[in-house]
Amino acid sequence: MGIDLGTKTIGLALSDVERSLATPLETIKRVKYTPDVERMLALADKHGVAAFVIGLPLNMDGTEGPRAQSTRAFVRQTAPLARRPFVFCDERLSTAAVTRELIAQDVSRGKRAEVVDRMAAAYILQGALDRLRRLG
Repeated sequence: MGIDLGTKTIGLALSDVERSLATPLETIKRVKYTPDVERMLALADKHGVAAFVIGLPLNMDGTEGPRAQSTRAFVRQTAPLARRPFVFCDERLSTAAVTRELIAQDVSRGKRAEVVDRMAAAYILQGALDRLRRLG
């Protein structure tokens, strides 16, 4: 499962069973930690997720800022509940790339806001799947 962790939403994506193609799944509107994570883990259970690939929002120079630290804290707090491994994946420019593609497809601003987070999660997950395929 791919995760694009934001301050207001959590974008989620799934891979196919061959682990070759990522597909957007859902955007969770964040309210509080517990219900947000419960929803994410319920979807993971429903879809038989083996691991989580979470975007790590590095600064453009590769350093970690407050958002990256917040993401690491989320994983530290969630990992014991998830009973599955988490893998960090550089997410620099993922949302920008997805937004550019949606604009190129002439998707309205309202529709972009609705889908960009789960599409960014798919972008992050696809990058990890592509790297795995190249490795093995």
